[in-house]
Amino acid sequence: MYEAVDSRRAVRAFSDEPVPKYVLERVLAAATRAPSSGNLQPWHVYVVSGEPLAELKRRATARALAGDPGDEREYPMYPAELAPPYLDRFSAAAAQRYEALGIERDDPARPVKIAALNSEAFGAPVVLFCYLDRMMGPGQWGDAGMYLQTVMLLLRAEGLHSCPQVMWTMYRETVSQIVGADDELVLFCGVSVGFEEEGVPRLRTGRADMTETVRFIGA
Repeated sequence: MYEAVDSRRAVRAFSDEPVPKYVLERVLAAATRAPSSGNLQPWHVYVVSGEPLAELKRRATARALAGDPGDEREYPMYPAELAPPYLDRFSAAAAQRYEALGIERDDPARPVKIAALNSEAFGAPVVLFCYLDRMMGPGQWGDAGMYLQTVMLLLRAEGLHSCPQVMWTMYRETVSQIVGADDELVLFCGVSVGFEEEGVPRLRTGRADMTETVRFIGA
């Protein structure tokens, strides 16, 4: 388990090697044991691959390349005003991430290039879309996060990688057209899944030291 946690990272270069359906079924069946307050299990997951995913990528990429700002947000991706230390961590990670992808910080086309890469799911052959019912509150959103972390760790146990992408909420209407999600559901995020592309530089963003985020009381 420690190895799975340590090796999990957001991969942004997937090979086109298909992911066997039975592996995904095994992972998602095991992930049902993720913590869930009140046992609500509030997540609704759509697993998209093959031609439906190809069509979704085509539509989303066309929107990205056209400079489409995206659909109206149903929840904020980040707080309106980030302050240190959160802003420092965010800025450092963003710089590392897109430098590794060959996108310069001062490139005027940077937003479009970033959106286009994301809308291609970085080449992943499978994307999981996680929705929650609109009636759910912060506790259930936290449950969904624990569920997805469980999924991503189980994927590592299967030799697969993943990349959680909140960016898909920008194109939530396009996603809903493909998956047929009910209007009463809110798209939380997508998770790209696949085998990592060989020979691509591997990015591992830094983490705050444990002493910055953890306090031991009474020990």
